[in-house]
Amino acid sequence: MPLTNEQKVALFRNLVRAMTFDQLMLRLIRSGRLVGFYHEGSIAMAPGVAAGSFLEKSDILWPHLRGHGIAHMVGKGIDITTYFAEHMGRVTGCCKGRSSYHCSFPDDHVHGWSGNMGANFPMSVGHGFSAKYKKSGQVVMSCSGDGSYGEGRAHEAMLMAANWKLPVIFWCENNQMSQHTAITDIFPGQFISALAAGYGIPAKVVDGHDLFACGEAALSAIDHARRGKGPIFIECVMVRPHEHSVGSVNAAGAKKRDPEQMAQWKATLDPQKAAAKSLLEEGLMTQKQIKQIVADAGKEADAIEEFCEQSPKATPPIEELIAGVYAT
Repeated sequence: MPLTNEQKVALFRNLVRAMTFDQLMLRLIRSGRLVGFYHEGSIAMAPGVAAGSFLEKSDILWPHLRGHGIAHMVGKGIDITTYFAEHMGRVTGCCKGRSSYHCSFPDDHVHGWSGNMGANFPMSVGHGFSAKYKKSGQVVMSCSGDGSYGEGRAHEAMLMAANWKLPVIFWCENNQMSQHTAITDIFPGQFISALAAGYGIPAKVVDGHDLFACGEAALSAIDHARRGKGPIFIECVMVRPHEHSVGSVNAAGAKKRDPEQMAQWKATLDPQKAAAKSLLEEGLMTQKQIKQIVADAGKEADAIEEFCEQSPKATPPIEELIAGVYAT
């Protein structure tokens, strides 16, 4: 489904913000100000931005771990200031600073996530069944990486979503590395989306570094699901030019990944640079306008950082912690 000029500009603005916030996270963790860890997004932020940007507020979004879902939530229009505070262990965090990195924005229909790989699949089927049963018109954007499709739950979810024609979008962000394992070592085919054919689910493969290709795919997938045509599978193929989580080993199995290759990917596959070039060539934006978007994103990141630094650290008493436990 073709994008309008306005949609292209909106996607670009969201991508610039997401990639700027990704850099803020890197700055925070490298200066020892995060209480947990961070999985850098870098040049893999375009699919997440596209996945969120055309959803309605009532639609359910399950963000992907890469970049801690920043791109997805920025795309959906969520104010993630409190999400940064959560990462920094502040009382103003979206989970009161207790979780390190878990997101919770129920008013925006982001209902948290789990460190358990593939946890999104059964939850997404549940949300999809609810949407169809209630005839709410909602769609479910279920985002995950390539590694999670080795989980049995992925296959169960695709089978159930197809059988019941649920409005679930299986949005696979395939960066070809499952933590420290190359996709070629764990998947026999060229594309993970080939799995969808076994369940009668239509699928599409797009360049995950092409912001506008991802945007068109998301727009079409949302329209498909919203019109009651059942699930659809979108695979965004890209690369991961860094370690799985900041500070960990950047290796494929026992072999260290080539740092020169990583640098080349960052230099040549940056979706922000490619999108800016396209917008300039099409005459949709000027260089001055692009620079202003970048500057505005930087100011926004600075304001978020200041808010978090001024927020008190979370040190809840034991009574308050116990009050949040519902089962033992």
